[in-house]
Parts: sequence; C-alpha cells; structure tokens
Amino acid sequence: MSVVGWLQILVILLAVVAFAIPLGAFMGRVFANERTFLTPVLGPVERGFYRIAGIDPAKEQGWLGYTLAMLVFNAGGFLLLYLLLRFQGVLPLNPQGFAGLAPDLAFNTAVSFVTNTNWQAYGGETTMSHLSQMAGLTVQNFLSAATGIALAVALVRAFARSGMQTVGNFFTDVTRATLYVLLPLAIVTGLAQVAMGTPQTFEASATVTTLEGGEQTLALGPVASQIAIKQLGTNGGGFFNVNAAHPYENPSPLSNALTIWQMLVVSTAIVFAFGRLIGDRRQAVALLSVMALLLVTGIGVAYWAEAAGTPILAAAGLDPSGGNMEGKEVRFGLAASAMFAAVTTGLSDGAVNAMHGSFTPIGGMVPMVLIMLGEILPGGVGSGLYGILVIAIIAVFIAGLMVGRTPEYLGKKIEAKEMKMAILAILILPAAILGFSSVAAVLPTALAGLGNAGPHGLSEIYYAYSSASGNNGSAFGGLSANSPWWNTTLGLAMLLGRFAYIVPMMAIAGSLVAKTRLAPSSGTFPTHGPLFVGLMAGIILILGGLQFFPALALGPIAEQVQMLAGKTF
Repeated sequence: MSVVGWLQILVILLAVVAFAIPLGAFMGRVFANERTFLTPVLGPVERGFYRIAGIDPAKEQGWLGYTLAMLVFNAGGFLLLYLLLRFQGVLPLNPQGFAGLAPDLAFNTAVSFVTNTNWQAYGGETTMSHLSQMAGLTVQNFLSAATGIALAVALVRAFARSGMQTVGNFFTDVTRATLYVLLPLAIVTGLAQVAMGTPQTFEASATVTTLEGGEQTLALGPVASQIAIKQLGTNGGGFFNVNAAHPYENPSPLSNALTIWQMLVVSTAIVFAFGRLIGDRRQAVALLSVMALLLVTGIGVAYWAEAAGTPILAAAGLDPSGGNMEGKEVRFGLAASAMFAAVTTGLSDGAVNAMHGSFTPIGGMVPMVLIMLGEILPGGVGSGLYGILVIAIIAVFIAGLMVGRTPEYLGKKIEAKEMKMAILAILILPAAILGFSSVAAVLPTALAGLGNAGPHGLSEIYYAYSSASGNNGSAFGGLSANSPWWNTTLGLAMLLGRFAYIVPMMAIAGSLVAKTRLAPSSGTFPTHGPLFVGLMAGIILILGGLQFFPALALGPIAEQVQMLAGKTF
C-alpha cells in the first residue's frame, strides 16, 4: 500500500460526498413535488407522459397497490426485453448480423436487466445487436434503477407521514426518478466519457493497423450512452465482455475515477434526500456513517491483501513487492482496482475493472462478503437505502430489548408485524445463496461449468449465487455460466433477491404509514449518534457472520490457508 494510493481513494470519496449533498437536496425536492431548476424544462415533458399513459399523478396508492403496479410494470419490461432478445436476428440495427438469443440465455438476460443485476453470461460485442443494447439493455438500466429509487421513496414516506394509508404513486415516482435524476446525469457524464475516449457510434467495427504492422478489427457501437447509466443506476452490465477493464469502456485512470464516482453518487445522494424528506438530517448522517465505516474497511482489506502479494510469486522467482497484479490493468494499479472491487459490490453495481477471481483469497473474499452483507454500503440506487432501513428496524428492536425501551424508529413504533416482515426480508439472501449453492456443489451439470476445483471452485459457486441473489452481476472469471442450468437457476436467484425482498419491505411501509408519528421523549432510544452507528454496524456484521461464515470457511478462507502454505489452488 502507498500514500499515493490512499490519496486516490480519499479524493474520489470526497468528490462523491461534495456532489451528493446538493444532489440529495435536489432529489428531496423532486420527490416532495416541489419546484426545481429543471421544472420549467422537464415539467411539460412529465405532464405529457402522464397524459399519454392516462396517469393521474395526484392519485396515490396504498402499499399493496404500489407493489402490484411495480410488479406489473417490471413483468411487462421483462416480456418486452425477452422478445427483443429472442427476435433480434430479424430486427433492424443489427449490422453484425447476430442471431436471436437461445431461450435460456434470453430468460437469464431479461431477468438480469429488469432486476438491476446485469449478470452477463455472454460477450456483449459478439452477441448483442445495437438495437438490443440501446432499446433493450440501456432502457432497462434506466427503468430498473428508477424502480429502486421509487421503492426507497415509498418507504421513506411511510416514516415521514402520520396516520395515512398511501405511500405515493409508483408511476409518478418512476417518471420523476428517470426524468429529473437519472437522465440529466447520464447525458452529462456520457458526454464526459466520450471526451475521455469512450466510443458512441452506430458503426459495427473499425479495422486498425497494429504496432506490428498487422490488422485488427475492433468492435464499436453506442457505448458511452450505456456506460453512463450502467454506473449511475448501479446496474453494472457492460457493452463489452470484459466490462470496465476494456479500454473503450474505461480508457484511463481519469475515466476510472469518474466511473467510481458515478457508481457512488446517486446511492449516497438518496440517503441525504432521506434526511430531508423526514425532516432530520442527523438520521441520514448516521446511516451514511455506517455505510462509510464498513465500505472503507472493505477497501482497506482488499487493498492490503492485493498489495501484500502471494508467497507463490516469491516461490516462482518473481518480485512480490509490486503486489498481486494478476487480472488487473496496469493503467489502474492496485489501489484503484481494490477500490473499484469494493465499491462495485458494496453497491449492487457489479461492473469490474479487474478479475475478482484473480485476486488473492482474502482480496477476493472482500467483494463476496460485501454482497453477502446485503449490498447496503451504500447499496444500489434506492435498494441500498431501503435495505439499510430494514436493518435499522432490526437494530432498534434489539436496542429496545437490551435497554428496556419501546422499539421506535423515526417516531414509529416497531412491533411484531414489522419485525416479522423484516426478518422475512433478510432471510431471502442466505436462503437463495446457500440453497442454490448446495445443489450446484454436488450436481455434475453445474460442476461442468467450473474452471477450478477445490476451495476456489467452491468460491466460484458462492460468488455466482451471491452476485445473482444480491442483484450485483459481477463474477469470478473461472465460471462458464452460459448453460441451461446456470442461466435458469441464476435467473431464479435474481428474481428472489429483487422481488421476494421488496414485498415484505413494502408491507413494512404499509404498516408504518398508518401509524401516528410520535414526538421523541425521554424513553426514545436515540438513532443518530455513534452508539446507534456502532450497533447497526455490529448487527450487519453479526448477521453476515452467522449466515455465511461456515460457507466462507470452506471457500476463500481455506484457499488463503493453502496459499500461505505455498500450495497452488
């Protein structure tokens, strides 16, 4: 590790916070239906969409109506994307002449982008037409992210309101999230990426002369427009197979810094918006403190592990002082690679600028653990906020049991119904990860896709189902997942991780919005100080340890022991 490396990390984090504060205030005004500087331009467009769709933005929905609208909306998006992928071979804007996708791959991909996972079992530049990339994948990058923001706002309203039955209008929230937040940011940062060297063209390819005098064909396409929203919306799916390690997606250290900033900024800003909407910014600072504490710890552990190198390098006669550069781009280096890996999995992004499967065992365990903790550090746009609010509900309940006070959060009593729904929600992730992994670990059809045996092969399985269930989308590179087993089961894991979590979370919102918001009293447990921050961080780590430590002991931890013993794996 070096001072320069840590300065890179610090500068990016400070840039995120500096922009997230005003962006959060802006988002708070947008979802409080207040006038903003974009209202004169986008207000008529917004009202036009409502007229075309027959939506009354003033007509609000209860939690069940809101949830059903969300499910129908996403089911329609899945169907349209599935059909587009299946029939892309006969549709326009296909200069490469790619055929339609096989049924299992089309199912996996459509589920992946609708659930904000963007797991990719294919090479984008050799599989997807320009139409599929633009009208299919890029559109869902916007809509899945907007869905997450809308759901988070609905839960925040449940805390902010008192004695009501409605949590907002899903279609209005999705429209505003797209028009006022995601689209303007995507246009500005997309243009910045073009200026840094990311292509944006309808050309299929370009033929260039190499330094050796030969010819090479380079894939092209409308890249920058997809990369901008894939990062801002914490989607992560790349235009090219190697994602953000590709020089057309991520040309330079400057573009890499912009990419990390894009991943973090909206998810951080929505926490500031939460503080504004409930009228207590201290609560937002408390949540962000928990997120920052655990995320920076993850970055530090990954950076340390990769900078330390491996005994195997020294045994092979190589200088270990340069750290473990296997699977990393020289133009980024160790610090930026470690930070990218932790950020993309602390979020539900999943973009990669290095191969996680080539990290040291402990370095590779960091992104896996960050997914297993629920991707709430700070998590996906919207999904990270509603995920950590569920943790906060559990934390105040435990605090109430310890100190003999009535469990209460943001003026709302936490009772049996909220706790049952919260526990149901947090059990989805371990059930999906461990359930599918246990079957795949003994099934020959599944094992045929592994690139490694032993603990590293088991880590490939864990990582795949963690990534799918956590709606992340990154992968250990050794797994060949484009087969009916992996496409189908990973698709099911994505659906469970997204929608099976959302339903109990929205049930909590429906219960809380109907309760009267109480003023703080002497018996209220404070939820904005260091004590609560420590309690939440502890609960997140304890839950993760209880759920996943035995599995990790058989995978990356066993692999680390092998590495220290000088054995190959």
